[in-house]
Parts: sequence; C-alpha cells; structure tokens
Amino acid sequence: MNRYVLLGVIALFLFLCLSQWQPTGEVQARSKPSQTMSVSDCMACHGDSKLAKEVDGKLVSLHVEEKGFNDSVHGSLDCASCHSDIKNFPHDPAPVKVDCSACHTEAQEAYARSLHAEAAQNGNSKAASCLDCHGNAHRIVPSTEAASMVNHASVAATCGKCHGEKFVMESSGISTQPFISYQSSVHGRAVASGNARAAVCTDCHNHHDVLPPGDAASTIFKFNVPRTCGKCHESVSAEFGKSIHGQAIARGTWQAPVCTDCHGIHSIKSHIDPVSSVASQALARTTCAQCHEGVRLSDEFGIASKRATSYLDSYHGLASKLGSSVVANCASCHGVHNILPSADSHSMINAANLARTCGKCHPGANDQFILGKVHLDVPLSQDIASRGTRWVRWIYLALIAVTIGFMLVHNGLIWRKKIAERRRIESRPIVRLTRSQRIQHALLLTSFTVLVLTGFALSYPESWLATLMGSNEATRRVGHRIAAVVMLAVGLYHLLYIALTREGRSWVRDIFPRWKDVVDLAQNMSYYLGRRNERPQIARFGYGEKIEYWAVVWGTLIMGLTGLMVWFKLEWFGFLPRWAIDIALAIHFYEAILATLSIVVWHFYHVIFDPDVYPMNWAWLDGRVSKEFYREEHPLAYAEMNKEQGTGDREQVTGDREQGTGDREQEDE
Repeated sequence: MNRYVLLGVIALFLFLCLSQWQPTGEVQARSKPSQTMSVSDCMACHGDSKLAKEVDGKLVSLHVEEKGFNDSVHGSLDCASCHSDIKNFPHDPAPVKVDCSACHTEAQEAYARSLHAEAAQNGNSKAASCLDCHGNAHRIVPSTEAASMVNHASVAATCGKCHGEKFVMESSGISTQPFISYQSSVHGRAVASGNARAAVCTDCHNHHDVLPPGDAASTIFKFNVPRTCGKCHESVSAEFGKSIHGQAIARGTWQAPVCTDCHGIHSIKSHIDPVSSVASQALARTTCAQCHEGVRLSDEFGIASKRATSYLDSYHGLASKLGSSVVANCASCHGVHNILPSADSHSMINAANLARTCGKCHPGANDQFILGKVHLDVPLSQDIASRGTRWVRWIYLALIAVTIGFMLVHNGLIWRKKIAERRRIESRPIVRLTRSQRIQHALLLTSFTVLVLTGFALSYPESWLATLMGSNEATRRVGHRIAAVVMLAVGLYHLLYIALTREGRSWVRDIFPRWKDVVDLAQNMSYYLGRRNERPQIARFGYGEKIEYWAVVWGTLIMGLTGLMVWFKLEWFGFLPRWAIDIALAIHFYEAILATLSIVVWHFYHVIFDPDVYPMNWAWLDGRVSKEFYREEHPLAYAEMNKEQGTGDREQVTGDREQGTGDREQEDE
C-alpha cells in the first residue's frame, strides 16, 4: 500500500476516535441553534411529569403537558419563540422570565398605565401580572373558550382570586367588600346564573389599563360613568344624557349624580329589591334625599331644599311610611332617567303634562285635580297653596297653644284645690317614712329624673327631648354628670345610714328578702286570679317594695360603675382593653332603659295609679299614711304596731318600731 495512503487512513482513524472522546465525569453540551430546536426536543425532558427543580427551598415543577401546550394559543409556536435566550440544552443558567410585551405590545403598554403595574413597581409582590389573570403560560386558551380564565363568565372569579381574599388585599390597604358586593348584585347574580351579557369586572374597569376613579382617563371616572354603563344600557344612557342630570354632567358639574350615585357601585340591586337604593321606599328617604334634602343645591343652584321631608309629610309620603307599595314616589312623578325641569315641555311635571302624569295613578285627573303643590312648605315655593297652608299652620298653632294652655291652667287650679282639701280632711296619722328617708328619696328622685332626661338626650341628640333641653351638648353632659354624682353620694350616705343608725338597721332588717315573700307573691296572684278568698298577710315591707328597693341598689351599682368607666375611660384604659369600655357603655344604656321602664310601669302604679291611693300616695311628701291603708296593705305590721302601743284606737301611732323616732317625727310635723 502506498505510504501516503496508509498515513491518510491512520490520520482519519485517529480523528474519528478523538472526535468521540470526552473527559470522565463531564457532560458534553450539544450545541444546537435555537431556531432549529423543535417542541419535541424540549418535550424530551419537559414532558416528564416528575421533572422539577428546587427554587428558594421549594420544589417547582418543570413539567409541560404537551397536549395542553399544543391546544393553547401558543401551540403553533416553538418554545424558543418565547424563550429566546435558550441556545442549548440542558439550560444552565435557567432561562430568564419571559417578556410578553415582545408580542403583545399594545396590551403591555395598557398594563403599564394600570394600578396593577404601579403596585408592582412600588414593590407589591402580590400585584397582578399577565399570568395571574391568563393562567399557566403553556396552557393559555382563547378568551372565547369556557376554560379560559378571562372568558366572560370566568372574569369575576379570576379577579376574585385576589380581590375576594382579605389576606391578599389587606396588605395593599384595599377592601374586599366591593367584590363581595358585586357577587350579590344584579350583575353578579346574572353572571352566576349563566347570563353571558351581564357586566363583569372588565366591562367597567377595562382589561389591561385598570385606572383609579380619580384619573380622567379611567372608565369609572365620574364624568365617564354614563358612557361606561351605556356600553350595555345604551338606551338608558341616551335618555339620561338628555335629562337635567345628564346635561349638568356634560357641563362638568360635580354635584350632579351619575348612574352609580343612585344605583350604587358594586352593590347594584333591582329596583324591586327592598334593600335596593332605587327601591320605591328608598328614593325619598335616602337616594334622592342625599342631594335634594339639604341646602347645598339651594346655595349653589337655587334648587329648593327639603324636597324629601315635604314629600314624606304629604299624603303620598305618609302612605309610603305605612308600607304602601303602590303610592307615588319621586320617580313616579319626575321620571327615572328622563328627569327634566318643570319648565321643559317634555318634563312629566310640566303644567301641560301634569294631568297625564297624575292620571297614571288617578284615572280621570283633570286640570282642577292638579291645582296645588305636592311639596308644601318649600322655601322657594310662593304659590297660593303653600302660602295658605303656612297661614293655616300658624293660626292653628297659636289657637292650640292658647286653647290647650287655658284648659291646663283651668283644670290644674281645680285639681290642686280639690287635692289640698282632700289631704286636709283625710286622717293620715301613721308615719311611714321619716324625714331622713324622705330626703334620701327626694334626692334619688331628682337625680334619677335628671339622669334619664339628659342621658336619653345625649343618646338621641336629634330627638324632641334633646330639642326641648336645648342644643348645647356640653350642658346635657355636665348636667348628667352632676346628677350622677348626686345619686352616688345618696347611695354612699344610705350605706352609712343603714350601718350607723338604729333606724337604718331596722329598715334593712325588715326589707331583707325572705322565703315568705315568695309565698306572698304566689298567694297574691292566686287572690287576684280569683282562686283564693283572702290576701296574704304582709309585714312592714311587702315583696313589691322589696323588689323595688333591691332593684335600686342593683341599678345604682351597675349604673355607677359603668358610668364611671365611660366618664374616666382614659384612666380605665390603663388596664382594660377598649372593647371593655364599649361593653360598659352598652350595659349603661340598656340598664337605663330597664330602670326607666321599671319606674314607670311598677313604681308609678303603686304610688299613683293604684285605685287605693289615687291620685297619689302622699307619703313621699309628708311621710304619712292612713290607718285604713296601713291595715289593708300591711296587716302584720299594723297588728304588731298596735300590740307594741297597747291599743288599736290611739290616733298618734307609728309604723316605725322605734317609738321615740316616731314621736319626734310627729312633733316635727
């Protein structure tokens, strides 16, 4: 063989051997241009469902489902179309994050202006990105398919993954209530029931360029709201645009209402829903009243105020308060979206159209029927009916004051004279309450009355009671505290009285509850039900008086403690949480109601309305009762008193077991 040929064969053999050799323990990288990498090349590894990589201590799956990818919107692309930085495989380092803007330029530009992008730029890691809304990049399906996360029926659920989760939104200072409200709205319920045309989040907020309501370019900017709602409610939007409200919005008047001012934002309800802001009974009370009740529109535009109250005081309003579902409301006369001023010939309340408007509810209404005003007593209204109504009111108010005032004075003088005469001729020799006891009762009565009046005036500052007491909140508060100090002082004095005086110890001994009181209660009820012929034998204090006394003790302790907690709340905060003061305030309020009703229902009956003492038991003034009353109401005490005195016929007797005290009291009288 030729020497040169042999050398060539040897050289070729060595080249082939060297080309197949690689160092031990090293992996050879097979260089392959990205444009030649096929999906099947990538799937050779990523098709393995077990393929994963640990990232920041977490195992992240690198599996790509081939069928899901092929069926996705990106299925016609090669992997390298998005992962353009991949030149060979296996990849080390890992591929960089895919930039969707390389293909979706317009969407990225819109997203860059959005609240989501702003939050992400400010370091909010929970701000929504492309994949948060569109799903796994390898399985994105067209929005027209039901499986898509941005399919119309799925948008609310997709947005709700963040906006419906409190732990996600609270870090951004955003409430989840809008999403919750949307779910129960007419739009949310319609979407949930399968209505493909009902509004979802993106219909109002847009898809990628979600902007805040204060941005003039936002679809939910106040002056853009009618146009946004008009995308679905086209005819209503056109009607609104011609109305007085729509014209004001077109002029840039901020005070004018748009759709969301009347219907709500996310919590839009049907007008037949009782809790809807546009329900029949809500219009005058809240929705229309929020603008047309106050004086703001009067000051700015000369539009009459008090429209809501003047309607509610009319026969229509009174029927509405009573729950009528057919009575006319604001929209019945003024229209819904087509509201126009009365001077406009197209207005439902224009003089030429008013008979027809009223005729919707009152068939046969004519020109005579419509004479007069529905909104009486409106400041800017100077028609005959309004002036006449005001004159009638003034005249009758004066007539009522003079007539009823005369009756009160006349009958009061007669009542006073007759009561004084009756007290003069009535024999009441038995001392029931000593001077000390009457003084304690008078202070308790006065302080309790002031506490009730000032307390409820503070709780209900717009009530007639508060009006009668004046509009000065500080006066009510100071008066309430002074009365509280007096009541607590009386309570402390009473403790000393029953502890340090023989009279007080006798009092508390006799008024202490016993089992006999329970028996007396049962027997008394049996007697008044006709099942027993005789009343129970009552001692010095019956079960009714004992109930009152110990209720006062209990109420004073509870009201005093809770009142001091509310009064000196900053000092109590040193060792009590804030909610403890809230609970104390609730106890204070409801204990006050309980005490007031108990006095009116129980105590006033026994002191005033009981036929045996009517018109009043005068013992609280002079301490005395008649022998007949004492014998009837407290037979055991009466018998014991006579036994101690040695006779039942003496006039100068006392119900107090301490004879000396009774004699001194009688001499004082």
